Formats: sequence, C-alpha cells, structure tokens
Amino acid sequence: QGALARGRPDWRMPEFPAVPPARHPFVIMNPRSGGGKVGKFDLRRKAEALGAEVFVMSGPEQVDVAEVARQAVAGGADLLGVAGGDGTQALVAGVAAEHDIPFLVITAGTRNHFALDLGLDRDDPAACLGALSDGADLRVDLGMIGDRTFVNNASFGAYAEVVQTPAYRGDKVGTTLDTLPDLLQGHRGTRLSALADDVTIDAPQALLVASNPYGTGDIAGLGRRVRLDRGVLGVEAVTVGSARQAAGLLRGRHATGLRVLTARTVVVTGGSERIPVGVDGEAISMPVPVRCAIRPGALRVRVPRDRPGVPAPRPAISWSRLRHLAAWHRAARAGPGPDVSRLRAPHRVSRRAGAGLRAVAADDDFRRGAPGRVVGQQPGVARQGNSGSRVRARGAS
Repeated sequence: QGALARGRPDWRMPEFPAVPPARHPFVIMNPRSGGGKVGKFDLRRKAEALGAEVFVMSGPEQVDVAEVARQAVAGGADLLGVAGGDGTQALVAGVAAEHDIPFLVITAGTRNHFALDLGLDRDDPAACLGALSDGADLRVDLGMIGDRTFVNNASFGAYAEVVQTPAYRGDKVGTTLDTLPDLLQGHRGTRLSALADDVTIDAPQALLVASNPYGTGDIAGLGRRVRLDRGVLGVEAVTVGSARQAAGLLRGRHATGLRVLTARTVVVTGGSERIPVGVDGEAISMPVPVRCAIRPGALRVRVPRDRPGVPAPRPAISWSRLRHLAAWHRAARAGPGPDVSRLRAPHRVSRRAGAGLRAVAADDDFRRGAPGRVVGQQPGVARQGNSGSRVRARGAS
C-alpha cells in the first residue's frame, strides 16, 4: 500500500502562512442562504466578536454584493468574506482577487461545493471563522466567464436548462438526476459550438466548463475537484445522436458521446444572439460568443488551520449508482407509498455497493471523504495543506 501511495499523483494543495493577519475583516452575510444558517449558527455575533465588520443582506431588494465589497475595500477592509451561496461567493471572490486580499469562505450556503473542495467544515459554518484567529492561506484559480468570476463551473445547453428548473435550487443533485436524461435525449435548444484552445467541439447537447477538472466519470459536476490550482479549465461535452446512446451514457454502460479535456480558454457560440448559461448554479443569459478562461492562482483563500481537509481521490463516479441512490433517498424522505416497491432494485444495488441511505444523507455529492482534521504547524513555513497538511482521525491524540 505504501508503494502505491508513493506512486499516486499528489492531490494536496500547498498551504502558506496567513500573513499579514487581517486587521479590518469585512464579511457579507445572507440570512436566507442555506435555510437560515446565519441565524442558526449565530454567525454575525461570532464574526463581530473576532473583530469583523458584518454586512447583512436584509430586505427583499436585490443587493449588488460586488459593489458592497468594493466599497468595503475602499474603506480599509483587508479581508473579504461571505456567508452565503456559491454564486455570492464568486462575485465577492472576484473583488478580493482584484485587490489581492484574502477571501474567507463561510459554509452558510445550501450545498457549499466550493467549500467542499477547500476542505472546509460544511456541518458547522462557525468553524470557518477560525481562519480569522488561526488561519492559513491557499492560492487557488478563478474561472472567468466574460467579465464575471466563477468558483465552480459554467454550464451550457442541457446543463444550463437544468439550472433554470425551479426545483434546482432546493435539490440540485435530485433535479439534475431527474431532468438531465430527458433533456439530453430530447434537447431542442440553441445549437452550440465550442472551441477549447484549438479543439473544436461541434453541436454538444450539454457543455460543462469548470475551474479545474472534476473527478473522472463525473459528467455533471456533482462530485468534487481534486485540486483548485492546476491552472486549467475542465471541459466536459456530451454529444449523443440517439436516445439509446444517451441512455447508455447516463447509465454508465459506455463513454460514447462524452468528451473530456482541459483547456486554458473555451469560446462558446450558438445559433442565437443570447444563450442561457448556468454560472455557479445561477441561471443567467449571455450574448455570444461567450468566452471562459482561467486565472491561475488569482485568489488567496484564508482557511482555518484546523479543518476537515480533503481526502484522497476516490474511484470514478457511477452515474447509474447515483441515480439509484438518489431515487431511494427521495423515497425514504417521502415515506412509504404505493410506488415504493419499484425502488427495491435500486435499494439492492446500493446495499451491494456498501453505500445505502447513509451515504446519500451524509453528502449530496456522494463523494464525502472519511472524517479527519487538518492539524496545525508552526507558522512561517509553506506546507502541504487543505488537503496538504498531515491528517489525523477525529478524536485521536
């Protein structure tokens, strides 16, 4: 096992001392995000106790969080943080990168995909505030779509239509698994074309452009990215010619119709002047051509030195297994009903795989790592962190 571990590519991001310490941290909080986590975990009071100025997004009107962040920097803020969803995180992260000041991620969103890939504690958002008193820095890449930043991905075609589904915000995984197969098989949206560096992708039904690649086999961005500092976009394109081919791809029987590559830039065009795009889970419309790019090492993220960390990469996602697990999870939440017997086969699949309901409930991405916490190290020396520090089991001495 040791020999195998030595031969495995390093999945850990370097970690650096948090210098200088923030003297005027400014944190934007969305009290509605994640079902009210800001209030549930008393985040405002705890942040202010650590010396942070807090801006709460109150009221029904739309808040320009990027402008709020710019004004805070103009007023002397030397760290920007967000307690909210990935879309809000991305907008403020762009301002932090612009001024090269640290960015604090607080896991107060619904899914917290960006936080997952940073190795943060998604169960206790208040633990993220530890970065203000005992933190470390990670240098990560930022994705760009037009002049807008993204921390996870930009999606086109059938993927973008999933994001626009009303149920998506409340149940991203379940909605994707339910609607994507039908959208792929019967997609009649704008005909797309993409140029990934010098590679042409013609007429994909679905196109996903991520800030760093997702794990092998993850065709919808439901899993996690091994690292966030590779300096490339992960590109996944689905091009199928028949319902049978689409069904085979989604059931994991073969990879025909799936194209996976990396690029520094991706330019997407369509048959209309504007096309729907999903940016970090937010549905928007953009004029063509749409240009996506990567900004290597643009963002300095300040994280707690004591945090769960990122586990070693796991085997490829099985799309068919994800669908079975999601179906069983939804049936279990709804309680037994007249159609629950139809889910017995998926349940047997999940039991044979050793997963079952607990795996689904523990992590909507189905890729959660084993528990552990990153332990501290004397400051002043760059070390492997996030995933790069030494990890010990919770409760170990």
